[in-house]
Amino acid sequence: MKEREVEAKRLIGKKQVRGKIYEYEYYTLPLNLYIPKSMVEKFGVKYMLQVDEDTGTITIKPRSS
Repeated sequence: MKEREVEAKRLIGKKQVRGKIYEYEYYTLPLNLYIPKSMVEKFGVKYMLQVDEDTGTITIKPRSS
């Protein structure tokens, strides 16, 4: 099992619908994993990413202070 510390990146997206432009924000981790905004607000931006290569399972845990 591989384990590493990662940090969530804040991204701003833009979408045009019927001539009006909408902006939204979302958070992402390495390996193109999206993380809910509520989780970032609750735990912060630093997480432990555990990848089990045998089963193909990815586990994301908040980093303990």
